[in-house]
Amino acid sequence: MPGPVPSRPQTSPRGSARRRLRVLTAASVAALLLPLLPAAADAGGREPDSLQEAFARAADRYQVPESVLLGVSYLQSRWDGHRGAPSVSGGYGPMHLTDARTALAEDPHHSHGAEDARGDTARDTRRAHAALPDPADLPGRLRTLERAAELTGLDEEELRRDPAANVAGGAALLAAAQRELGLPLSDDPAQWYGAVARYPGSGDARAAEVFADEVFDVIREGQRRTTDSGQHVVLEGDPGLDPETVRLDGPGPRPASSARDERVECPKSVSCEWIPAPYEEYANPDGSPNYGNHDKADRPASQKIDYIVVHDTEATWDTTLSLVRNPKYVSWHYSLRASDGHIAQHVPTGDVGWHAGNWYVNAKSVGLEHEGFLTAPDAWYTEAMYRTSARLVRYLAHRYDIPLDRQHVIGHDNVPGVTSAHIPGMHTDPGPYWDWQHYFTLLGAPFHPTAGPGSELVTIRPDYEKHKPLYTRCDGSGQPCPPHGSGAVRLHTGPSADAPLVKDAGLRPGGGDSTTGVNDTGARASTGQRYAVAERRGEWTAIWYLGRKAWFHNPAGAPTAVPSRGLVVTPKEGSGPVPVYGRAYPEASAYPEGIPAQAISPLPYTVEAGQAYALGLRTKGEYYYAKTFDPANHVVVRGEEEYYQIQLGHRVAFVRAADVTVRPARR
Repeated sequence: MPGPVPSRPQTSPRGSARRRLRVLTAASVAALLLPLLPAAADAGGREPDSLQEAFARAADRYQVPESVLLGVSYLQSRWDGHRGAPSVSGGYGPMHLTDARTALAEDPHHSHGAEDARGDTARDTRRAHAALPDPADLPGRLRTLERAAELTGLDEEELRRDPAANVAGGAALLAAAQRELGLPLSDDPAQWYGAVARYPGSGDARAAEVFADEVFDVIREGQRRTTDSGQHVVLEGDPGLDPETVRLDGPGPRPASSARDERVECPKSVSCEWIPAPYEEYANPDGSPNYGNHDKADRPASQKIDYIVVHDTEATWDTTLSLVRNPKYVSWHYSLRASDGHIAQHVPTGDVGWHAGNWYVNAKSVGLEHEGFLTAPDAWYTEAMYRTSARLVRYLAHRYDIPLDRQHVIGHDNVPGVTSAHIPGMHTDPGPYWDWQHYFTLLGAPFHPTAGPGSELVTIRPDYEKHKPLYTRCDGSGQPCPPHGSGAVRLHTGPSADAPLVKDAGLRPGGGDSTTGVNDTGARASTGQRYAVAERRGEWTAIWYLGRKAWFHNPAGAPTAVPSRGLVVTPKEGSGPVPVYGRAYPEASAYPEGIPAQAISPLPYTVEAGQAYALGLRTKGEYYYAKTFDPANHVVVRGEEEYYQIQLGHRVAFVRAADVTVRPARR
C-alpha cells in the first residue's frame, strides 16, 4: 500500500519555475477507431496476458506514455478490476470508465435504515432518504464508457468486464483529450498534464488541476501492488518529472486559478468550493414554525469537536447537492466527489450538521459524505476520493486536535442509537467495503501491532484484499454477494465457523438471529476498532462484545487482529451490571431553568462483572439545546457527571465513569 498522503514537492505543478505551454490552435477530435493489438510476448519478459502488458499495449496503440496511463489508473482504481462491478459513481474497470446508467439499472438499491438524522429526541424527526436520479439526466462525467466505446470500436459490455479492453478505452480517452487540446501524442509524460486533468470530466478547473497534480505525484513516487485479481503491476518512479501545465479548455495560456471562497475550510492541496446548506425558517403543514437544515453554533469555543464521521451519500453528486440545499432536508459539512475527489463544503465546521442520527454525536462532530448511489457491497470507492478525503481529515484533525484513531474517526455505522427504539433504524454506511486500513495509511496512522502476542487488547486488522467473508442481500434477493475484499470480521458464539453468529438485542429486540446481510451490523467488528480479549483457543480469539464473548478466526499465519496496548474499563468491584448509553448527557440538576432535562435512557446492553471494553474518549455530560431559529436562544448544558466512550459492539457507546474502573490492558 502507498505511504501517507505526500506533501507537495517544492517544484509544484503550479510553481513559478514551472514551464508554461501556450496552445496556439485547437484541433478537431479524432475518432481513434483503432482495434486492440493481439497479445504478443514482451521483450521485457512480461506475460502476454498480464495487466501490466495490457497497459503497455494500450499505451503503444494510442500513443500515450505508459507511466501516464498507469498513473491515471492508479488514482482511479489502484489498478483493480473489481470483476466488472461498478464503483459508487458507476465507474468500471482499472480506468474507471463511467456508465452510471447501467450501474443504476443493475442495482437501484439506495438507502438503508430509517434513522432521524438529527437524532435529538427533543425535536421532530428529520429522516434522510436520497432519491435516485433519472439516468437520462446523468452528466457526461458519468458516461465516459460510452465515449470510450466510440473511440475504440469496442463493445460496451467488453469495456465493462474485460480489464485489457477497459485499459484501452482509458488510453483512447486520454489520447482524445490530448488532441482536443491541440497537443501532440508525445512520448514525454511532461506534456500530458492537460489531458490527465481532463480525464475525470470535473467541469471545474481547480478540481481538474488537483486530480492531475495527484496523478503526477503518483508517477514521481512510483507504485507497485498486487491487484484484486492477483496481477502484479509496477509503476517505476520518475522523481524529476516536471509536467507542463496548459489551459484546460482550449488554446491560449492557462489563466490563474480563481480565488477560493473565504468561507471554505479545506487544505490548500485540494479542490474545494462553497455550496451552502440553507439555514432558513419555514412552516410545517399545520402552520407551526420550523427551520432547517442545521444549527448555528460556535464550535470549538462552545463545544469541543471530538469526532469526524465518514458517510457515503447514496446519491449522485448532483442529487447530493440538491438535497443539501433543501431547508427541509438534513445536512452535513462536506461532500466529496468520487471521480476526482473534489470537495464541496456546505456547513461551517463551527456549526452543527444533522447527519449522524445522534444529536450528541452531531453536536461534537464534522460529517463527511462521500459520493455514491450504490450501496451494493460490490461497489467500490476511487483512490482519488480516498486521497482527498484523507487530506481533508488530516487538516480537520490538526485544526481541532482530533486524534487519528477509530475512536474519533468513525463511520456512520459506528454511531450509537440515542435510545433503544432508535437502534434498528441507524444507518450502516460506509459499510464493510470501506478500506479503513488503506484510509488510515493515507492519514499517516496505519494500524500496527503495539503490544506482545498475549495482549488483552487487539485491533481488528484483516488483510483487506484477501479477507472475503460471505455477505448476502446485496440486491435484496438473499443470494450470496460476489466475493469482495472487506475490512470487517464476522463474530460467532463459539470458536467455530459453524457456530451461530452473536445476537444483537438492540437490532432485534425479539431475540432474532444476526445474519450475513450486508447491512446487518449485529455480529461485525471493523478494521481499526479495538476490543478486549475474553479468551483464546487455538486459531480463534474471543472478545467482549455487546455483553458476551464473540469469537473470530485469527490464525497466526493470517491474523485478522493485531495485539495492542491501551486502557480498558471494567465494572467496579461488587457492582451489578453496568448500564450502557447512546449519548453522554448531563445529570438532571445541570439543566438551567427553562430548559427541559433530557432523559438518559439506557440501551438494551450491559457490562457485566469480569468483562472489559476498550476505552475511547472521556467526557463530561453535555447537551446542546437548540430548538429555535435564533441561535441566541441556544445553550450548551454542561454537567459534572463524567462518561467514558467504549467499543461496545460494532457501534460505540458510553458508560458512567462512576460505574467502572479504568486500568491498563494486560500485556
